[in-house]
Amino acid sequence: MTDVIKIANCSGFYGDKLSAAKEMVEGGPIDVLTGDYLAELTMAILYGQKMKRSSQGDNSGGYVGTFLKQVKQVLQPCIEKNIKIVSNAGGLNPASMADAVKVIASELNLDVKVAYIDGDDLVPRMQELQGEGETFSNMDTGARLADSQNTLLTANAYLGAWGIKEALDQGADVVICPRVTDAAVVIGPAAWKFNWQRTDYDALAGALAAGHVIECGQQATGGNYAFFQEVPSFDNPGYPIAEIEANGNFTITKHPGTGGLVSVGTVKSQLLYEIGDPAYKNPDVIGHFDTLSIEQTGDDRVYVSGCKGSCPPPTHKVCINTLGGFRNGFEILIAGLDVEAKANVLTETFFKNIGGKEQFDDVSIELIRSDKENPQCNEEAFARLRIVAKSQDKDLVGRLFSAKMIEIALANIPGFGPMNPIGNGESFLVYWPTLVDSRYITERVHIDEQVIEVTPTSQLDLEPVNHEVVPAAVSAAPTGETISIPFGRLFGTRSGDKGGCANVGVWATSDDAYGFLHEFLTVDRLKALMPETADLDIERFELANIQSLNFFIKGILGEGVASSVRMDPQAKSMGEYLRAKVIEVPVALTEHLNLG
Repeated sequence: MTDVIKIANCSGFYGDKLSAAKEMVEGGPIDVLTGDYLAELTMAILYGQKMKRSSQGDNSGGYVGTFLKQVKQVLQPCIEKNIKIVSNAGGLNPASMADAVKVIASELNLDVKVAYIDGDDLVPRMQELQGEGETFSNMDTGARLADSQNTLLTANAYLGAWGIKEALDQGADVVICPRVTDAAVVIGPAAWKFNWQRTDYDALAGALAAGHVIECGQQATGGNYAFFQEVPSFDNPGYPIAEIEANGNFTITKHPGTGGLVSVGTVKSQLLYEIGDPAYKNPDVIGHFDTLSIEQTGDDRVYVSGCKGSCPPPTHKVCINTLGGFRNGFEILIAGLDVEAKANVLTETFFKNIGGKEQFDDVSIELIRSDKENPQCNEEAFARLRIVAKSQDKDLVGRLFSAKMIEIALANIPGFGPMNPIGNGESFLVYWPTLVDSRYITERVHIDEQVIEVTPTSQLDLEPVNHEVVPAAVSAAPTGETISIPFGRLFGTRSGDKGGCANVGVWATSDDAYGFLHEFLTVDRLKALMPETADLDIERFELANIQSLNFFIKGILGEGVASSVRMDPQAKSMGEYLRAKVIEVPVALTEHLNLG
């Protein structure tokens, strides 16, 4: 058998299954236990926790506390089995988390070498960096941070994997990371195992792809999967394991005896999740996802090979969270006949009473038509009117805002039905994705009372390597008689948020189906199927190697999940929305389907 490193992921987000770490350690042989706990919103949550503790004189906040509960469960068996633990649960305070892990080790009478990494926090340096010419322009809008009225809260560069490798090289049993890229906790251990060098770009690209597949936990093993009927059981789905080879090729699998599914479809689906350009950028390598191959090699075993890599970009991505102001809003049930007319009357009356819409920084008015003609029950007569207003002035969206809606409850449209408020005048956060020149970034590894500095690859004056992708061939689209079916009967989708943008990845299950998809689903066609995107800038990317398209929809989520007023601020349902659309397809593509 080819020598591999088995890297298991026990967490896809802050709040994932607490017992997963123990299950991964006990369920079968692994070499490394990783967990991904950080998202843009999570960093903001950790900031709030840190500030609350700090106000009480406690400077130990800002990390993912639930991870420590998992450490208590698995630290002893991990030391006994020589399983390394690498996690980004350190969040905004990896030093304090490392101290907490050491306390747990002492309580268990274990000799554990704990390392932590920092260097990601740019807040103390923001004025200096701006003075050096760093504008921190918003990647979605182009706006300069200095021109924003928002208050800076956090600014963390996405560090790479070489600090993790250094920690493991120094004998660390546990590596606590701050805001590293999601895949870094996989790339680092693989680079340590095989002693990869900075220019082993193809191998690094493979590990990047592996990290991207397993980073969201059970989304790679059947969770959130478009063709969910293929999943044998959702009872205790397994978490993903990447068995990575020395050349960067890898197998995705899960422990035996667990539910869920690992298939070409589940892996392809997760590979498309939350990406833009298939040239996937990372501070260690650019992985060209449009060059790899995916193959089913056994039950719950999928082999991914051939991912090509290029040298990394000269910048690091930075996650900035700012205080954007205050907001308030509500949903009103509107029932029965003349729904649009009722919504217009209610909206006009409310804003006239409150002093007009123009006084707010932003107003969102959305009528959600879930009502049916000739309803068979009361609930089928409902539509929902959502009104949300934002302002830098807290008083404008405070108690008076709510009171003015309540005042007209008995004096306006028939069937007025209030629902829960949205916001209550509370502050909201704005995610600000940006870049910083990598020359300002140094990863610092803290281990055994020493600090080891690690320089990003782009700053080492290495010979540039840029892989030129040759697009895969596309089969001709079938012709002939057509039939109307939902888009999702033929095609799978996976969607997610990327700051204020969203992506919708679409894949086919055959060459003929991809030939049709490639020709049919243009940007204009997507806008016609999803009218709310009609005025937005959309980029289409082709991944013919895995029979897929990826659409990057700019600005649809406003200023990101924390401030978005959409019903689905993380765009998780957008792909399924597309799959519900009815389209005309050649009958020849549907012969294998049971359309009865």
